[in-house]
Amino acid sequence: MKKINKIRMHEMVSEELRAYIRTNELKKGDKLPSAQTIMKTLGIGRSSLREALRYLEASDVIEVVNGKGIYVKETSQFQMSAKIMVEDEKTALLQLMEVRRALEVLAVELAAQRSTEQNIEEMRRYLLEMEEAGGPASSIADMKFHQAIYKATGNPILQSIVESVWELFTVFWQAPLGNQKIFNSSFPFHQTLFNAIVEKNPEKARAEFNKLMDDMEQSIRQFAAKKAFQETY
Repeated sequence: MKKINKIRMHEMVSEELRAYIRTNELKKGDKLPSAQTIMKTLGIGRSSLREALRYLEASDVIEVVNGKGIYVKETSQFQMSAKIMVEDEKTALLQLMEVRRALEVLAVELAAQRSTEQNIEEMRRYLLEMEEAGGPASSIADMKFHQAIYKATGNPILQSIVESVWELFTVFWQAPLGNQKIFNSSFPFHQTLFNAIVEKNPEKARAEFNKLMDDMEQSIRQFAAKKAFQETY
């Protein structure tokens, strides 16, 4: 028997909404069903839908316009995701780690040089949310923290490149390898990275970010090996 992985409700709802967008071939700007219709169709409550919409907004998949409805924000990532889907989840995660290192090591250096008080407060808020949740298991806060770093670079071209592949990056916040808490050990490096950005120290920010990535990579390898063992025996 294999271990049954727990999936949080908002993740299940967000996947249903993603599937709806793909199945109906919705394009950027197309409107999704109303919140009431979604809740009735999926048999869920308002809080579960609200959390799922917040998650999808953080992933740049949808945009919720108050008083008007829910709209598709971006669809190009879906096609890109389909192209790189592989059976070996560990390999896919490690390959995406390489891409994140290439983009985000530059981002943390620029953020350490250019971040404003507003940027710092935004990062601090999401870091506090993670801490209160016991670490990066608070997937939305973790995702928002890293997005705040990209925003703090003040480089719209870098932000545009990141946004074009962000749907691929969301796998790090969707219970990779079936474990929602796989990256909880990386939380101390989120704190030290933040401190380096506050100190305006790009060299330290780069070093702390690489420690964070090293910890995540080690967790991927360990959990993948454990999962393979459980599936074999």
